[in-house]
Amino acid sequence: MLGCECFCWKWNGSYDSVSPEPEPFSLPSSIPQWPEGDGFAKGRICIGEIEVFQVTKFEHVWSGNLVNKKSEGACFYKPIGIPDGFFSLGHYGQPSNQPLRAFVLVARDIDASKQEAGRDIHITKKLPALQKPINYTLVWSTNDWTEDNHDGFGYFWLPCPPQGYKAMGCVVTNKPDKPSLDEVRCVRADLTETCETCNLIFNIDSKSPKFSFRVWNTRPCRRGMWSRGVSLGTFFCSTDWNSGDEMSIAAIACLKNLDSDFHAMPNMDQIHALIKNFGPTVFFHPDEIYLPSSVSWFFKNGAMLYQTDDPIGKSIDSKGSNLPSGGKNDGKYWIDLPNDDRESYVKHGNIESAELYVHVKPALGATFTDIAMWVFCPFNGPSTLKVGMVNFAFNKVGQHVGDWEHFTLRVSNFTGELWSIYFSQHSGGEWVDACDLEYIEGNKAIVYSSKSGHASFPHPGIYLQGPQNLGIGLRNDAARSDLFVDSSTKYQIIAAEHLRIVEPIWLQYMREWGPTIVYNSRSELDKIVSLLPFFVRFSLENFLDHFPLELYGEEGPNWTKGKG
Repeated sequence: MLGCECFCWKWNGSYDSVSPEPEPFSLPSSIPQWPEGDGFAKGRICIGEIEVFQVTKFEHVWSGNLVNKKSEGACFYKPIGIPDGFFSLGHYGQPSNQPLRAFVLVARDIDASKQEAGRDIHITKKLPALQKPINYTLVWSTNDWTEDNHDGFGYFWLPCPPQGYKAMGCVVTNKPDKPSLDEVRCVRADLTETCETCNLIFNIDSKSPKFSFRVWNTRPCRRGMWSRGVSLGTFFCSTDWNSGDEMSIAAIACLKNLDSDFHAMPNMDQIHALIKNFGPTVFFHPDEIYLPSSVSWFFKNGAMLYQTDDPIGKSIDSKGSNLPSGGKNDGKYWIDLPNDDRESYVKHGNIESAELYVHVKPALGATFTDIAMWVFCPFNGPSTLKVGMVNFAFNKVGQHVGDWEHFTLRVSNFTGELWSIYFSQHSGGEWVDACDLEYIEGNKAIVYSSKSGHASFPHPGIYLQGPQNLGIGLRNDAARSDLFVDSSTKYQIIAAEHLRIVEPIWLQYMREWGPTIVYNSRSELDKIVSLLPFFVRFSLENFLDHFPLELYGEEGPNWTKGKG
């Protein structure tokens, strides 16, 4: 049972009940039975000498928040329902204003003499993979700044690993006694990767270092497609640092996946089933005029390939087989719109032909699968600048030929559940948890594509690209309309390195999908600045000085596969 009464502490040492614990979250629809395969969605994943299991059931331990700042509180839990033979690696914490949808990994040491999942595991071990800590260090407790002693107080402990081992996460108790040495296990150092802090969970910021306290989530420092670091769902806490997120830490580590074949990744049948179940619907703004198309439609309707020593250019065949392949973006080639009366027609796209281009790749040591879904639009329209309540529509600023945008579904390889979606937004983006998504049907989320620029957002509204505190920036307008593409049915899998599929020829084109054009856009901007009150000009000029280079010209994006 997750629910129980929580208590918080006040700066003056008195106590007050706080809001109930976060409600558990589940996806709108149940998870289907996935097609048969090797290790995907089996509940357990072998990562070499260690097998890990994803625990999603918890027992509440302690909650706290500052008086008058209840939105900044946090709840902490210990995993329960751990299978026989497995051991906890640390506890879980999260902000109390979020639904409870969490996991931590528990682990067991694989016996070298056993056969796991039909494969012989030949391991020469000098030391066990898992060991008990030899002690605990009290990092912080509510007693540090009150003399009262109450069962609702919180005590945060860092396991002290034996020599040659690493702690994986911290432990929280509601009593001053040290946790049992059986509470968690430490992992042999050669089976771990370095990790860093991210996503601040809890923060007591005080002028006195004794009273300052911070709790962060952790993640592997290296998180590329073939990186081996595995996120555990545990947390790290400290009283020493005043810095922000993303700090490399040595006190704890994450696991390393040493399974060279990444057996937990989904096969092709499972990938299709995942897309059918989770594929979002992409809604374009009702006033959008620069719509998506398929790549083949773009080629068939007159897209041209140019090179520096060929000013005339040549048509591109429907498969892109006459595009230069491989190499790097050396600036010698670019794609452009037709140079005849078809230019305007192609510029506005063809939504009936549009499809999502899917790149499937391992994430977080192949304990998750990332399904990157790319949208192609033949043209990116000009931007609109918002200054307070006034909007200025540009004629050219922000426009370019060829626009590739994407969003990425992150799916658990333990269960096949959708965990989060990454929304690409121009030069940045954001991960949004499944509990914060908007769903249209079953487990299919909605992705809103912004007007003209096609950046992806989880909800409708106006998003400013720029300094939010100044109320100045480029508008990204997102809304639902009759213009949409259902990625669960209209998609093409173009890359999945772990399956070695045949990729389309055009995917190997590494150069730009639009010409580079430099123009004096600053003159257009200066006209806008001159119309504004004097006290606003400085803020706008400062914003423009730090704006991306595309403000001053057009440059189409280069190849897609390496960007997701």
